Amino acid sequence: MYDPTVARLTYRALLGRRRALILGALPLLLIVLSVAVRALTGADDQTAADVLGGFAIATMVPIIGVIAGTGAIGPEIDDGSVVYLLSKPLKRPAIIFTKLIVAIAVTMVFSAVPTLIAGLILNGNGQQIAVAYTVAALVSSIAYSALFLLLGTVSRHAVVFGLVYALVWEALFGSLVPGARTLSVQQWSLAVAHKIAGGDLVTSQVSLTTATVLLVVVTVLATWYAGQKLRTLKLAGEE
Repeated sequence: MYDPTVARLTYRALLGRRRALILGALPLLLIVLSVAVRALTGADDQTAADVLGGFAIATMVPIIGVIAGTGAIGPEIDDGSVVYLLSKPLKRPAIIFTKLIVAIAVTMVFSAVPTLIAGLILNGNGQQIAVAYTVAALVSSIAYSALFLLLGTVSRHAVVFGLVYALVWEALFGSLVPGARTLSVQQWSLAVAHKIAGGDLVTSQVSLTTATVLLVVVTVLATWYAGQKLRTLKLAGEE
């Protein structure tokens, strides 16, 4: 299912100079913010949880997921260059699976690693906060990558829709409307983080069982459907 050539081309597209700068901007901002907060307030568990939960998980991870997930295939579909890839003797679900793995890897590196570094800066992993939020970033990276890769496959406006989901649905409705929290990748990942940290510093509105099931179901269904949509794309000369 995994094709090294497709992976190499996808990495090259995602980590080009301009996109790499965009991907690196938020992680750098998180680390700078963490250094400043630590210098001003010292090591404080609640402050660390607020910064990691409010910025890293709620903002940085989904935005990076949008960039990596949609960027793994969306531009190729938009400019038509995907036809060259589809003309190769590769199964189309295998192309989607490979691009998903690349998107997940890029999202994890640019979100989970800086989250861990920021957590260690803020309070040295007191109360397991740094590790808990790092795991949340890892878990959400998988679901976000699958969702946004699907969006990149079905829509030319995938980035816009992805940002609306991440910043409007999750950040706004997810905080104001109780029912919306159940459909929030952020809340699912926080349920896992809560299990690791314990206590009240890391909380979620979704149970761990529900979160685990939804994370798996959404990731699998989004990947499957993206493969089906790519399968329906017709090349010139195909019946």
